[in-house]
Amino acid sequence: MPFRFQRLTIPEVVLIEAQRFEDARGFFMETYKQSAFAEQGIVGPFVQSNRSHSVRGVLRGLHYQKHPQAQGKLVMVLGGEVFDVAVDIRRGSPTYGQWVGETLSAENGRMLWIPVGFAHGFCVLSERADVIYLVTAEYASDLDRGIRWDDPEIGIRWPVAEPILSAKDAALPLLRDADNNFFLTANPLER
Repeated sequence: MPFRFQRLTIPEVVLIEAQRFEDARGFFMETYKQSAFAEQGIVGPFVQSNRSHSVRGVLRGLHYQKHPQAQGKLVMVLGGEVFDVAVDIRRGSPTYGQWVGETLSAENGRMLWIPVGFAHGFCVLSERADVIYLVTAEYASDLDRGIRWDDPEIGIRWPVAEPILSAKDAALPLLRDADNNFFLTANPLER
């Protein structure tokens, strides 16, 4: 199998390792295969691809998009290394407010699946990093939201002490004050 899927301590978040086929020319690897991912419950369709380029110490996040344009994200690093984080923001979830984090790099080829109902962020550990992520819904600025990277109730252990933040990210609310319409059920109207 070209992929190894590992459910993390929050089981809906999945670490994916793709098999590399290397020779003197370099390597080849599949980064997505619908049938293999669907077997693991990771379903698209992926409708938009985003790329960010950042320098060491940049922290982007924690971002999410509300229903009806909520996004699942498949995150991978094309160059450099990042510490990638997902936070469960589904009210009623036994893991609400908890986080998981993994180091993703071009070298290790690991990917992270972050489903709908989770906030996402990353910080750059290398001199530069290029991150690409496929999303299951198109960007909608009116539904774009976030929570503070350093919310003490979440307690993420970021590997950077003084991150470089955008003005927007620096002003995000705490989780308890965030505009969030995610609930443990798949349907936001079921409460």
